[in-house]
Amino acid sequence: MDTQQQKVISTNKKAYHDYHIIEKIEAGIELTGTEVKSLRTGHAHLKDSYARIKDGEIYLIKTHIPPYKFSGSHDNHEPERERRLLLHKKEILKLKKSVDTKGVTLIPLQLYFTNRGKIKVELGVAKGKRQYDKRIAIAEKDQRREMERTRKDRY
Repeated sequence: MDTQQQKVISTNKKAYHDYHIIEKIEAGIELTGTEVKSLRTGHAHLKDSYARIKDGEIYLIKTHIPPYKFSGSHDNHEPERERRLLLHKKEILKLKKSVDTKGVTLIPLQLYFTNRGKIKVELGVAKGKRQYDKRIAIAEKDQRREMERTRKDRY
């Protein structure tokens, strides 16, 4: 995906720390009017959210989109309601097949606007990391950072 053509609303940084991302897929999301307005102000949290397949449809669960502050309290949305994701049937079946594999789950990685103004979710087919995997990833990140630092000092 081309980040120059999209405006990122929210990124799930914890997903890359806690999971190995096997595959990425783009999905539309079914929202109410106040949710869209709230997202336009740039507020959303994907930290503990995940996607689940129910009755042949995929739902985004525990994604926090705060209420739109300029609307009345009676016509605002519930912040953590289940939101349906819009995918083709073939894509859903393919995802269901991979989720049925032990230890694999669907995690939202990004929530963003496309250049046409549509709101999309980047889903990751992910497998959980073990504690030692996380330590190795942190050590590699530190090594890269140290190499960059010495390279800058040298030149």
